[in-house]
Amino acid sequence: MELIQIVLLALIQGFTEFLPISSSAHLILAPYVLGYADQGLAFDLAVHLGTLLAVVWYFRREIALIGKDWFISLVAGGTPTPNSRLGWAVMLATVPAILIGVLINDLVEHQLRAPLIIATTTIIIGLLLWWADRYSRRNREIGKMNFKHALFIGVAQAIALIPGTSRSGITMAAALMLGYTREAASRFSFLLAIPTILASVLWVGKDLFSTQETVHWQDLGLGVLLSFIAAYTTIHFFLRYIERVGMAPFAIYRLILGLVILGFLYL
Repeated sequence: MELIQIVLLALIQGFTEFLPISSSAHLILAPYVLGYADQGLAFDLAVHLGTLLAVVWYFRREIALIGKDWFISLVAGGTPTPNSRLGWAVMLATVPAILIGVLINDLVEHQLRAPLIIATTTIIIGLLLWWADRYSRRNREIGKMNFKHALFIGVAQAIALIPGTSRSGITMAAALMLGYTREAASRFSFLLAIPTILASVLWVGKDLFSTQETVHWQDLGLGVLLSFIAAYTTIHFFLRYIERVGMAPFAIYRLILGLVILGFLYL
């Protein structure tokens, strides 16, 4: 891979993974727009690993508290704490995407990565995100997350297996529909990304051992580093400004992107 290709794709993954605009859509479309060959399985794994490390590092203190309380609730029982409930909620919300992902992985990889599908889902989820942000109550904090809400958000996340949907976009929209604040919806979506991306990395990593691709470790290392920096920066500023900015700019971006894709396809 050329250096500029590594930089662009790593930054695209890092900046878009946690914004509600679909990183998969941008990574799939990038070779079409930039004229590059497909980046390959190993590089996809590297940039996803970079975003995973970014979200883990950013929430490291919360993860430690959640993990501690969750483990105590598992071993000792007793009255659950907000942190232990949140840990269970994240685990429950992860299950639908993993189960459905295993069942339809081949369909996603070989049938659903078409530009028309990406354009359609980009527009539809953009409208849903705008509607949820505009008309939801937005008065629940993340500590009020219950198992029914977690399962609803988890099912929504499973829909994000369709390219262009955006895992963060649809989970934030689902949380907003349930009445959570923008910050709470975003924070839960980011925490939910940890087991989800980890499962994806392990799944792709499994295939990597059987691929015949030549592994260029310097390229992969640079991809991990750049996607880590971009993702960490994105999380920081997104959480800092989301209550003030809202989801409308991202919904508008999705609509424009979807229409541009349709324009390239049919004009």
